[in-house]
Amino acid sequence: MFTEQEKEALYKVIYTRRDVRSFLPDPIPEEAVTNVLHAGHHAPSVGFMQPWNFILVTSEPLKEKLAWAADKERRALAIHYEGQRQDQFLSLKVEGLKQAPLTICITCDPTRGGAHVLGRNSIPETDMLSVACAIQNMWLAACVEGLAMGWVSFYKKNDVREILGIPPHIEPVALLSVGYTENYPEKPILETAQWEKRRSLQDLIYHETWGNRQPE
Repeated sequence: MFTEQEKEALYKVIYTRRDVRSFLPDPIPEEAVTNVLHAGHHAPSVGFMQPWNFILVTSEPLKEKLAWAADKERRALAIHYEGQRQDQFLSLKVEGLKQAPLTICITCDPTRGGAHVLGRNSIPETDMLSVACAIQNMWLAACVEGLAMGWVSFYKKNDVREILGIPPHIEPVALLSVGYTENYPEKPILETAQWEKRRSLQDLIYHETWGNRQPE
């Protein structure tokens, strides 16, 4: 189905994609934004419910408000850490929300498709998992387009709902900062900051049952 070159390109994008926090103000071509959105919209979704919407935010006042919401939550969460760990946490940047020329708020509508979505009745959160698939597609597409993307995940949902006029039943899943950058990291930012390191894949694999590391 795919050539060796195409396979190599796919894996290169997967391993190159990074969460980015600093951006240039340069405008993004409309075609690139459309490609990223199409990639998200072609993600798999439970019952093909396609629970996502994409709110494109370019207004400076709105981006300032979103950055305020994220920074407020970052400072509130800092109490859970002490000493150097707290300093590291507070050094995590939310300025990307103001720097990036585009912020995309991707949402989840749990009512889309009606009360009985195929495959969702037993595990309701599969609608949110479907949105996560869309976000991953967008991240990979942004990387291919030469764009940087950062996922801001600490904020109070009601703050974002109020700022962007989102109805109460809609879940604002992620704020995605999108733009060009001068500093595309070779490694994940949290790995570089020694917040955490990548775990060994072998340590995460079990065979047949939980905890069994030896294949039968």
